[in-house]
Amino acid sequence: MLDSEASNSQREQQKRDEVFLKDRIPTWFAASGYVGLAAISTATMPLIFPPLKWYLVLCSYVIALALAFCNSYGSGLTDWSLASTYGKIGLFIISSLVGSNGGVLAGLAACGVMMSIVSTAADLMQDFKTGYLTLSSAKSMFVSQLVGTAMGCIIAPLTFWMFWTAFEIGTPDSPYKAPYAVIYREMAILAVEGFSELPKHCLALCCGFFVAALVLNLLRDLIPSKVSRFIPIPMAMAVPFYIGAYFAIDMFVGTVILFVWERVNKKDSEDYAGAVASGLICGDGIWTIPSAILSIFRIDPPICMYFGPSVSS
Repeated sequence: MLDSEASNSQREQQKRDEVFLKDRIPTWFAASGYVGLAAISTATMPLIFPPLKWYLVLCSYVIALALAFCNSYGSGLTDWSLASTYGKIGLFIISSLVGSNGGVLAGLAACGVMMSIVSTAADLMQDFKTGYLTLSSAKSMFVSQLVGTAMGCIIAPLTFWMFWTAFEIGTPDSPYKAPYAVIYREMAILAVEGFSELPKHCLALCCGFFVAALVLNLLRDLIPSKVSRFIPIPMAMAVPFYIGAYFAIDMFVGTVILFVWERVNKKDSEDYAGAVASGLICGDGIWTIPSAILSIFRIDPPICMYFGPSVSS
C-alpha cells in the first residue's frame, strides 16, 4: 500500500513537471526584457532624479539580479518577501557613494528601483509556485503578471494623485503621516553622514551576525543531510527579528500542528496541509477588518502587553 501511494505521488509530481515545463518561458525573452527595462530606466531615471547618475542606475540593476534571486529563495522558504530589506541595501550603498551632494535623493530613488525589481521577482516566483501546484501553464501565469503590472502602472499613480490632492500626505497632523517616508529619509541621511550616530557596537554586531549566517548556510550545504536538518535556516530565523514575534508564533504553532498531523495521518497531511494553511492565513487576514473596527471604537483587547522604560525610584 505504501508503494502504491509513493507511485501515485511520483506520477502526480511528474504530471506537474510536464505541464509546468511544457510552456516554459524562453531564457532569451526574459533576458531581453530585463535588459530593455534596464536601458529605459538608465536613460530616464537621471532625468527625473538628477543626483542619480546613469551608471548608478545600471549598477542597481546589476546588483538587483543577485538580490532578486535571494529574495525569491527566501520567500519560498518563509512565504515572506523581504524586498524592503534588500532595497535598504541599495539605499545605503548609493547614498554613501553620492555623498552630501544629493546622496539622500539618489539613495531613495535607487531604493525604489531595487525594491521594485526584488519584490516583483518574489511575487512572480510565488505565482509560478501556485501554477505548478494547480497544473497551470507557466506562460499564462507570466502573462497574468504582465497584465497586472501594466494595470498597476496606471492605477497606482492615479491612486497616489487622488490621495495627494485630497489629503495632506506626510504632515504630522494628517491621517496619512507616511511614517515610512521619514524612516527611509533618516536612513539615507545616516548613509551620507556615516555610522557615527549609531549605538555603540551596532555595526560590529551586524557584521558578526552576517558572518554567522554565512557559516550556518555553508554548514547546511556541506555536512550530511541527517545532521544538517537540525541546523536552523538563517533566513527563517531572521524573519521574526524583522517583523516581530507574532509571525514567528503563528509559524511555530502551524509547524507543530503539521508535525502531529504527519505522525497521525501522513497521507491526509500531504493532501490537505496546503489548503488548511491557506485557510488559516486567509482567516488571519480577514480578522484585520473587525480588528480595525474595534480600534475605531477604541475597544482594547482583554490582554495587552506593554514594554516601557524602567523608572528609578
